[in-house]
Amino acid sequence: MGNSWATFGRDLHLDLTGPGGLRAALIRALRDAVRTGRLTPGTRLPSSRSLAVDLGIARNTVADAYAELVAEGWLSARQGSGTRVADRVLPRTAPAVRRPHGPAARPGRPRFDLTPGTPDVSAFPRTAWLAAARRALTAAPSEAFGYGDPAGRPELRTVLADYLARARGVRADPERIVVCTGFMQGLALLARTLGTGRLAVESYGLDFHRDVITRAGLRTVPLVVDERGARTEDLAGLDDVRAALLTPAHQFPTGVPLHPDRRAAAVNWARATGGYVLEDDYDGEFRYDRQPVGALQGLDPDHVVYLGTASKSLAPALRLAWMVLPDHLVDPLLAVKRTGEWQSGQLEQLTLAEFLSSGAYDRHLRGMRLRYRRRRDQLVAALAERAPHVHVSGIAAGLHAVLELPPGTEQSIIQAARWQALALEGLTRFHDPTAPDAPRDGLVVAYGTPPEHAFNGALDALTRALPPGSGAGRGQA
Repeated sequence: MGNSWATFGRDLHLDLTGPGGLRAALIRALRDAVRTGRLTPGTRLPSSRSLAVDLGIARNTVADAYAELVAEGWLSARQGSGTRVADRVLPRTAPAVRRPHGPAARPGRPRFDLTPGTPDVSAFPRTAWLAAARRALTAAPSEAFGYGDPAGRPELRTVLADYLARARGVRADPERIVVCTGFMQGLALLARTLGTGRLAVESYGLDFHRDVITRAGLRTVPLVVDERGARTEDLAGLDDVRAALLTPAHQFPTGVPLHPDRRAAAVNWARATGGYVLEDDYDGEFRYDRQPVGALQGLDPDHVVYLGTASKSLAPALRLAWMVLPDHLVDPLLAVKRTGEWQSGQLEQLTLAEFLSSGAYDRHLRGMRLRYRRRRDQLVAALAERAPHVHVSGIAAGLHAVLELPPGTEQSIIQAARWQALALEGLTRFHDPTAPDAPRDGLVVAYGTPPEHAFNGALDALTRALPPGSGAGRGQA
């Protein structure tokens, strides 16, 4: 059987065009690949034999070209280590000048980060996850290496149904769970499934969630958020609203749980109108002073869509989230998902299923609750000592707290934080500009974000950025 190009060593794409014959064209192509950085110093080249087969030319032609480039200093050749790109200093192209996108250039990367959105990713349980991945890979059926079911691996959906029932009070069976690549994909799928009309959102939330909804063809209408959460009683007076997106366990970013009366009002509205509550349970597993608030979905599984994610409990890089749907929404949503939406990696799904079923997920959560609670307590203590005039709220759960500020002071404090090499987000940044209520000044301080070694430094920078005040603190909520 003749040799095939596919059976030889390292692949190397070269364009042998131009004047001067094959040897000259090969030398020119290799020089260009090194000069432009496509072949970096130290890169091992294919043997002359395998490259000759790949290019369909004589082996001597390749050997002569290699020898010429070694003599010129482009390549190096040593007995036993093959032919490599030589270590040499090459002229670098000056990088393009980055222009600012606004009236001023963005500041450099801060040393400390207290912006919300991620957990402490340095605490990812690498050893336990790797052990789960090995067990999952060993047991995985061959079909798990294919494209898979758009609903997700049955192993993960089965384990999730048990876990969510036990830990969050969700009423689900595996056939009603759809795995997705993150909350954003789940929200986009739901918005596209619902079609036209309006979708109610909380007046404080993430602007890119509102963008996802509008790109799907729905219009958003804000529900005012106060000290009892979103005013869901206002839903009854709104026309053409198909669903309401809520964060009942821990409103983002204000941190208040949805009051029981308003939980009931949301479910009653959905029942009366045939609408849906989209429950974003983004950090419901992190509650410190009392038992977690159960999922709203448990009150009415036929009118509440539960959305959960591993992004806060484990890491955003896993790209694993899930929806628990009413029976009658499963097929329409999967029909939308089959139109080309990305699916989560099957091996990651199998690993998470093993991680959950082995108890490793529960152990990890217990450890992270202790870590985050300790950080929350450090934050509260540091503010009580160094900034007692600042009121802290939203600290009973989650990975962030809200520091309430006098009107008109938020932006100056954020600017002062930049001078302390500290990244902060203001509360007004999360306010829906179309909402009827006025935005409140405050800081959303994510004590879960920094790695352990940087947390004390971040607290010091925060307290230095806060303005001096007088009088006793107003307490914490």
